[in-house]
Amino acid sequence: MPLAVAIGGANVHDQKLVTETLSSIPVKRPRPTPRKRQHLCADKGYDAKAVRTAARRRRYQEHIPKKGEPASTRGRRKAKARRWVVERTHSWTNRARRLLTRWEKKAANYLAFVQLQFALTSLRAAGVLG
Repeated sequence: MPLAVAIGGANVHDQKLVTETLSSIPVKRPRPTPRKRQHLCADKGYDAKAVRTAARRRRYQEHIPKKGEPASTRGRRKAKARRWVVERTHSWTNRARRLLTRWEKKAANYLAFVQLQFALTSLRAAGVLG
């Protein structure tokens, strides 16, 4: 389920919005302990010093592969790929025709529509809505 969202221009790289996205998580997370660490998984596109610093500052254990290294060969057997979960959520968000093309001039209005769609997505996944 989507936890947080940050709105930026189409020409802004995702790694520049990581700090804003992590800051916009509305639910207070439990305090990480040495036995119960909290992990932040990202792909190679997020391999930047600023992203790693933001994750460490929030006490996440980051799992970000280095650019230029081959993909890990360790795989989970008989399990769905984790990437599919992300793509599925994007597909659910894209069902809202209003979000496919940004018609709102104000970022706050567009953010409100995105948050409304995330709420509907969460309620549908929970089985509250049909």
